Amino acid sequence: MISSTEMAVVDENAAALGVPRKQLMESSGNAVAHAVREVADPGASVELVCGRGNNGGDAFVAARFLDGYDVTVHLLGRRETITTDIARENWDALRSADIDAQRVGDSRSLEFGDPEVIVDAMLGTGVTGALREPEATAVGAINDADAAVVAVDVPSGIDADTGDSEGPAVEADRVVTFHDGKPGLASVDADVTVADIGIPTAAERVVERGDLLRLARDPTAHKGEFGRVLVVGGGPYTGAPALAAQAALRAGADLAYVACPETVAGGVQGYSENLIVRPQAGDLLAPSSVPELLETASGMDAVVFGPGLGDADASLEAATAFLEAFDGTAVVDADALQVVPDVDTEATLVCTPHQGELEAMGGPAAVDTDERAALVADFAADLGVTLLVKGAVDVISDGERTRVNRTGNPGMTVGGTGDVLAGVTGAMTCPLEPIHAAALGAYANGRAGDLAVEEYGHGLVATDLLGAVPAALWPDGEN
Repeated sequence: MISSTEMAVVDENAAALGVPRKQLMESSGNAVAHAVREVADPGASVELVCGRGNNGGDAFVAARFLDGYDVTVHLLGRRETITTDIARENWDALRSADIDAQRVGDSRSLEFGDPEVIVDAMLGTGVTGALREPEATAVGAINDADAAVVAVDVPSGIDADTGDSEGPAVEADRVVTFHDGKPGLASVDADVTVADIGIPTAAERVVERGDLLRLARDPTAHKGEFGRVLVVGGGPYTGAPALAAQAALRAGADLAYVACPETVAGGVQGYSENLIVRPQAGDLLAPSSVPELLETASGMDAVVFGPGLGDADASLEAATAFLEAFDGTAVVDADALQVVPDVDTEATLVCTPHQGELEAMGGPAAVDTDERAALVADFAADLGVTLLVKGAVDVISDGERTRVNRTGNPGMTVGGTGDVLAGVTGAMTCPLEPIHAAALGAYANGRAGDLAVEEYGHGLVATDLLGAVPAALWPDGEN
């Protein structure tokens, strides 16, 4: 089963991997035509009721494949309102092929002859809520007709994820859905066919630009709705926590705090006026700071623990004590990773080790990508965490779902890029569940590195990634 959101991600990822949407629409339309041929013999009357999106485009293609049938296509709206180029191209192809394709200006005037089959191609999986016009009236006309009804992807009016309807919905006899079953179809009283339309397995496994669809923002949102991130670290180092916190801001977090030893707090603050610094007593983080850290963390959406922390015994004891008492979401990085296998915690952990750190945690040694992914998944399941294992190909797994990320380049071996990754991932955990946050963190960090290397070559430094993170996450400038 695949949700409507995941289907949109997979569809866009397939395009990013080189499978054109137009090709997928051809396969979808062919599958719909095949279902019609199973319902009615050649020569039968088939009427297709089509919306203005890609669902309608699938039916435009199907009409071309129904040679030998008496086909009529009804478009609910004007050609100019068709929302995608490929659907519009397929509408034009119908008209050029002299297939009976009619524009319906008012759905109250929608009339059928005496069809044996009606194809419902008004709305697809991405539409929720009660139907509006012209679709609402068209549903009544379809349901009143004495014809077998074939729905494209999901019956119009039915929520693909829940099976619920908030008003009228098409009463389909058959449903042709694509790539994988949709959860809501389990409650639909119809024969459901899942058609393979050529989406590669990699579209679900590889993190690509389709995953960016998870980051849609409500235009009426207020400050704080996209997350407060606390970075805990520093002492031996000042740059690492500052990089992580700045990266969280660049990745969309509304506020970024840094809790660090008071001896380096001024240095951390000096990197950016955008950071809110919370000094801790001493020159290293120690167990005595944990109560204050927990109190500060209680007002945060995510904590990034470890950048610049160092491996002093007192600091590792502090990391252990904090994680054992914390029950929120934490991205664990750098030296703090070594305490994770022995920590008993209610926190939701996302761990970001490189291969050496993974092995120090007791994880698997480096092998080829496919075997490595399986071993990382097993280790993530054993620990009960989400792992983002950095490498030439990043592996992300929560033990049940495993992704790989291929963005990034050898120039990113420079110090500090892992701190940027931790900060970006921390920001991603605010609106997203851990597996998606880690996957997008890896993608955005690597993509930012790819943008930076275009400008600086392999002389890039970690701060170059900061300015590129927004372009990696919102390539069209929408944030």
